[in-house]
Amino acid sequence: QVQLVESGGGSVQAGGSLRLSCAASGYRLSSVVCRGWFRQPPGKEREGVAAIDSDGASDYADSVKGRFAISKDTAKNTLYLQMNNLKEEDTAVYYCAANYCPLVGPLMDYEYHNWGQGTQVTVS
Repeated sequence: QVQLVESGGGSVQAGGSLRLSCAASGYRLSSVVCRGWFRQPPGKEREGVAAIDSDGASDYADSVKGRFAISKDTAKNTLYLQMNNLKEEDTAVYYCAANYCPLVGPLMDYEYHNWGQGTQVTVS
């Protein structure tokens, strides 16, 4: 059974930084898993933030390019999202997601089968 567990959310002032982590377990072939970060701001729909494929290639939403960085530690089966220069509009519940590669639309939530429980990020 695949399990994704996020951590690292919290409250931060605008301009600050946070790093989210997502530990994965249960994938038989973890080396061919594509992973992504999504967020759902208050009162809005969930949106893709960043994604990384099995080869390490990444995609970002325009709103976070240059501020956020996605990375992974394959040995630890852990995904990260380093968030710098945070803005109030980054306030949301952040989710990690995973599915076997390849994905046609890595920033589209319908591409992912497995989701974490979410972690709150509040920027004020």
